[in-house]
Amino acid sequence: MTDPSIDYSLLDSLVGYRLRKAQLAYFEDFTATCAEEGITPGLFGILAVVQRNPGLTQTAVSQAMGTDRSAMVAAVDKLEKRQLMERRPSDNDRRSYALFLTPEGEQFTQRLHERVQEHESHFDRVMKPGEKEWLLDLLDRVIRA
Repeated sequence: MTDPSIDYSLLDSLVGYRLRKAQLAYFEDFTATCAEEGITPGLFGILAVVQRNPGLTQTAVSQAMGTDRSAMVAAVDKLEKRQLMERRPSDNDRRSYALFLTPEGEQFTQRLHERVQEHESHFDRVMKPGEKEWLLDLLDRVIRA
């Protein structure tokens, strides 16, 4: 929320500034909703992508998520340490590792889906019917621009 006593000059008219403020609010709520699980939006994204695409390489997941490869290595290290994910040598490229959820990781990710839906509902409540779909479409167009 912006402080009404502060003149934000050009910032209030900038899409990027508003997107960043929205992202911060979204991540703050995600963190509060998923605090017991000890998971971040980025780690959830990795779990969700690997759950639906077992065997993708770290590089492919990194590209899909739009994250830095070195950050991906650190994130997968965290998930492996929690025994939620495992790396296996890739069948297609021996220099790469394929990612798979462990049985614990599958259960954890399913449970986390419920938490994330709860988090998402907090934002759904402030939108009128049809606005969420409109916003997602608009954001997709901004991403592709």
